[in-house]
Amino acid sequence: MQSHAYGFPRLGSNREFKKSIESFWKNESNSDQLWKSLDTLQNENIERYTSNVDTFPNGELTLYDPMLDVAILCGLYSPSNLDEYYDLCRGKNALEMTKWFNTNYHYLVPEFFDKKDISFKSNIDHFALRYKQASFPSVIGPFTFLKLSKGLSFEKLSSLFLQLVPIYKELISKVDQIQIEEPAFVMDLSEEEISLIEKGYKLLESSSKKITLVTYYDNVDWIERLLKLPVSAIGLDFVRGKDQFDYICKNGFPEDKKLIAGLVDARNVWKTNIFSCLEKLKALDSSVKNLALSNAAPLFHLPVSLKVENNLDANLKANLSFAEEKLEEINHISKCFSGAISPEKSTNKPLGVNLYVQERVRSLKDSDFVKDVSLEERKSIQADILGLPSFPTTTIGSYPQTCEVRKKRSEFKKGQLSKENYDLYVKEEIAKLVDFQEEVGLDVFVHGEFERTDMVEFFAQNLDGVATTESGWIISYGTRAYRPPIIYGDISRPKTMTIDEVVHAQSLTKKPVKGMLTGSVTIIAWSFCREDIPLSEVSYQISLSLQDEIKDYEKSNIQIVQVDEAAFREKAPIKKKDWPSYFEWAVKSFNLLTNTKAETQIHTHMCYSEFGEIINYINEMDFDVISIEASRSRGDIIEAFEKIDFKRQIGLGVWDIHSPSVPSKEEIKDIITRSLRRIPSENFWINPDCGLKTRDWEETKLALKALVDVAKSL
Repeated sequence: MQSHAYGFPRLGSNREFKKSIESFWKNESNSDQLWKSLDTLQNENIERYTSNVDTFPNGELTLYDPMLDVAILCGLYSPSNLDEYYDLCRGKNALEMTKWFNTNYHYLVPEFFDKKDISFKSNIDHFALRYKQASFPSVIGPFTFLKLSKGLSFEKLSSLFLQLVPIYKELISKVDQIQIEEPAFVMDLSEEEISLIEKGYKLLESSSKKITLVTYYDNVDWIERLLKLPVSAIGLDFVRGKDQFDYICKNGFPEDKKLIAGLVDARNVWKTNIFSCLEKLKALDSSVKNLALSNAAPLFHLPVSLKVENNLDANLKANLSFAEEKLEEINHISKCFSGAISPEKSTNKPLGVNLYVQERVRSLKDSDFVKDVSLEERKSIQADILGLPSFPTTTIGSYPQTCEVRKKRSEFKKGQLSKENYDLYVKEEIAKLVDFQEEVGLDVFVHGEFERTDMVEFFAQNLDGVATTESGWIISYGTRAYRPPIIYGDISRPKTMTIDEVVHAQSLTKKPVKGMLTGSVTIIAWSFCREDIPLSEVSYQISLSLQDEIKDYEKSNIQIVQVDEAAFREKAPIKKKDWPSYFEWAVKSFNLLTNTKAETQIHTHMCYSEFGEIINYINEMDFDVISIEASRSRGDIIEAFEKIDFKRQIGLGVWDIHSPSVPSKEEIKDIITRSLRRIPSENFWINPDCGLKTRDWEETKLALKALVDVAKSL
């Protein structure tokens, strides 16, 4: 049994990717030091591969994002130095960001709206493509690159695709082998798109012996035609693409190609069922001449290593496998298949069983998901209570988390700071923030979330049935990393989680202070979730726990509650035929969570999603106000809300908080003016596009003052 692996986390065991790049941004290191650090990371990953698998790409690293790499490869962008490169990632010229398929990774979106006469030219030797010049590079495929870009009609996409393929052919001529990743092949594709793919890959026929073509995340619906493409190996996801597994077992696989069987799950942290995997390998082996075992998606969706996790429950840890362990699993299963070693049976037991929680979900009725007061009635009731001006201003939740804040939180976690002193420190920071918001002139305040490491991790640390890690970091976008919790059992709220801090903030001002919660769908999407019960049941368990938290807000006279559902779109299945079943429980989960008093104004927040695709589902969520990203899309995203009878209030994210650039009043007003052509002014809020945790205080103050000044002028 051969073995293959790809996509090992570029983050590094100690987040070296993040630290080296951000050190360069801060002028604490130079370009030579940055390249040296990245070279070291690449070599460490190669050593991991070499120890466990037969074949792997040795050129996977990027300076920021693989989609940007392809945009540079074809000359769409050609920054002359690292500063210009990173300006495309986070500066004045930053590209729009959105979610990568149905994962929590964000990619930079190449856009073609203003490029009517674009003609690709080879840019293979560009400095940013250093790792694409390895002997076995991995690169996003030409179809996926264009399919995920913005501003392309099918006719333009077709033309550019046939221009782009020869550039790939040139790249292939310079290497020994290449892995071309085409996850867009699993999308809902038209006959015209499939024919275009066949035509384009036909142009690579003379290079076919060098090409390993990999696709993942779902089934390829046109599998019979995929298997005829002129490549030497095809990698398929058999964890989330079970239909294509059945097809190959029944119909076989071309003898002139290698099948790279993705049977080790790289999107969840549970150990592979060795016996089940061996059975599938046996089924494939009987109909496939040249077979290799592999991971079923890029390994960068996993933390680097379980070995450094010393505080996890031993029984839970025995069930887990991170990226390094997945490589070891591939190695182990390959040896088991060949008979070199014998597999051992697992004796794992169910974890985190709570019969009360299970019964609470079973007892839910249809009425538990529907509010008994209409949107129009609620709007009138809330307007009388809140007394907000036209164009009310607010922020999304978090404020800058300085080194001092992180230091105090770390000292508390390590037992170096007492709970009493830590709570006092947090309250002092909240008091400073209330004064800051008064000074800036915002209309609706937040408490700043200084006690929270992450919008999901914080709740995971306060809910039963969920575990958190010490070093389980994965990349969300660029250099930004987070630690997904692990949902292993039934979820309940042993005590209040956020009440004290929000109530304290409210006691210091007459302005309304929002209670801040993360929604159940986002908690699931940004966690590694149990697989022994339906996701809908997990989601309802979380929603009931958070509904209890809202009821405690109401007892404390908190009049506005924001429930962030940043992952509502991202968690949707890739294929639209699977959408109705997902959105049914996703919408119901939100409505269950927020089924509280009419007097409580419910806000939700979503960011970096293709809203136009899901706007009807969003409209089924019974919130009062939604805040969305509109800065990188220059306000164009608001068009999605014109397509429906959208009567709810909406907050435009007019400041791109993922960039250190402070927006001018003119830039803010331009986005708002464009949006007011489509949204009634009486329903219009003004806010940044996301939380401010990663920004510094000076730019936060300048940007918010500009935002408030524009709102007042309006």
